[in-house]
Amino acid sequence: QVQLVESGGGLVQPGGSLRLSCAASGIIFSIYAVGWYRQAPGKQRELVAGITSGGSTNYVDSVKARFTISRDNAKNTVYLQMNGLKPEDTAVYYCNANRGTVVGIYDYWGQGTQVTVSS
Repeated sequence: QVQLVESGGGLVQPGGSLRLSCAASGIIFSIYAVGWYRQAPGKQRELVAGITSGGSTNYVDSVKARFTISRDNAKNTVYLQMNGLKPEDTAVYYCNANRGTVVGIYDYWGQGTQVTVSS
């Protein structure tokens, strides 16, 4: 059974930092592309940061230079280091692992972790 478990969310003041973790089980995490998405109340889910199986990264413009995505394949874990947090970063953050093959697409989601940025 495949599981993605996010952790590390919480309440932080503006300008603060958090590190989110996405731990995978049941899959060989290293061969999957992984993305961190977020969804704020009343808004669509958006891709915040992604990392390929080869380690290439991409970010939405609003988080560039503040967030860093990384992976530790030995621990089957992907991280999202978030610095300089702003109130507009408040959302539920989700981890997604996906991989395309000739027989189909494998796509898995975690349950989400709440990040609240407020003074």
